[in-house]
Amino acid sequence: MSDQEFYTFREYFRNEHEDLSPSAEDYLEMIYRLAKDSGYTRAGDLAQALNVQPPSVTSMVKKLADMNFIKYEKYGVITLEPSGKIRGKALLLRHNLVEEFLRFLDIKDGLLGETEKIEHTLNKEILCGIQDLLDFFQSRPELLNDYRHYQAKQHEH
Repeated sequence: MSDQEFYTFREYFRNEHEDLSPSAEDYLEMIYRLAKDSGYTRAGDLAQALNVQPPSVTSMVKKLADMNFIKYEKYGVITLEPSGKIRGKALLLRHNLVEEFLRFLDIKDGLLGETEKIEHTLNKEILCGIQDLLDFFQSRPELLNDYRHYQAKQHEH
């Protein structure tokens, strides 16, 4: 895929994220969140956390199990394989970074929804750039204060 050729969003996304769809990423991230403390979760808890029907959970956990991200037994518990833990943790970190960035921008309305939409579309280079920007402002409180003052003035108009 060349930088000089245009593709649809779906094609760009497919070429960058070949192994997991955004939906599969959401499931794996949530499994990681739910299993982080106890080491496991159940399909019903996953369905409730993602606001989906149990058959949808069953279908997706089968796919994730086939990809060796999780172990799942019908009507049993869901546990993460080592690769699932690594990927789940990375997905949660990505989610938290995007959410932190949107908070930095003072986005309030629909923060979770906007985070969910954006997080699946960012490549590693952009995520590193966002992290660098946030780290820069964290390390320079005087500049952060200047930026907050600037933001306040912009929102007055």
